Amino acid sequence: MFHWKQVCLDGLAYVLPEHIVSSKQIESQLALIYDRFALHEGRLELMTGIRERRFWNESALPSDASTRAGRQALAAAAVRPDEIECLIHTSVSRDFLEPATAAVVHDNLKLSPRAILYDISNACLGFLNGMINLANMIELGQVKRGLIVAGESSRNLVTTTIKQLLSSTHLTRQEFKAAFASLTIGSGAAAMVMAHESVAQTDRRLLGGVAAAATEWNHLCRGSADTGFDADATMSMQTHAESLLDSGCKLATATWRSFCDTLKWTNESVARFYGHQVGQAHWDRLVEVLGLDPRKSLTTYETLGNVGSVSLPLTMAMALERDPPPPRSDIAMLGIGSGLVSVMLGVTW
Repeated sequence: MFHWKQVCLDGLAYVLPEHIVSSKQIESQLALIYDRFALHEGRLELMTGIRERRFWNESALPSDASTRAGRQALAAAAVRPDEIECLIHTSVSRDFLEPATAAVVHDNLKLSPRAILYDISNACLGFLNGMINLANMIELGQVKRGLIVAGESSRNLVTTTIKQLLSSTHLTRQEFKAAFASLTIGSGAAAMVMAHESVAQTDRRLLGGVAAAATEWNHLCRGSADTGFDADATMSMQTHAESLLDSGCKLATATWRSFCDTLKWTNESVARFYGHQVGQAHWDRLVEVLGLDPRKSLTTYETLGNVGSVSLPLTMAMALERDPPPPRSDIAMLGIGSGLVSVMLGVTW
């Protein structure tokens, strides 16, 4: 469990990609497979609730997206680049294996040469893991301000998945089903400035949280490549959707109980909650098993798809922009990702 007393959230920002790709457009490319298996058009949206997702320009790298979000977060927090003492890049998507993509973002933003920087990649939980790391450094007095960034890019995964499906001469229904989740992945970017209370511009507090794991289910969702932003790279992801849903909700339920016990919160006391969104079935089931009021959140999967590590902070930023909660509201950040791992953090906004 985690407890912090001196950590504030000063700036939260997001960036949406330029290109909208509908589920119908993806299905049109898979028409031969749909005919082979007698599948009806509209199945992708029907099964997931995802009408569309977004792609960056073909030449864009994760660092480009992260830089744009980071720049907006700095502006929102009224912080100069040279005041940032730590930079953490937290998305699954990275420019390359070496050096850290954080190094590219650091240079793009012209941050202080004294700032510590590194990547954290942990499926859909990277951003929350970054928050924990930075909060600990702030609480210990090692840094005063830090910046967390994430830029997810789905174009290559979606396009290579389609190519692999079409090129397979012996594709089975089960193989198509295992690749189905790859077609739901979207792109986006988010960033957050965190600060010690002595220099913070706001009194929005990161209070604490919990982490949990059920790693016996690590095989339920696996990607075959680490980056894939080279045009010649081959990416794929195999997902056992039903088992992932069942096991993930069990882990989330146990984590939620521990989270509420740790912060002394109840379902009723939580004013808003934001979580990682895979699609309609997963989100509805999660809200149901946790006993939460869906009116206290915002769904983004319909138009953004599954945006990986960016999904939670992006959704939170959009929701706070559209429907700000009353001052001093308690907000729950519900993270769960393949592995299986879960992190839940509490904020007083």
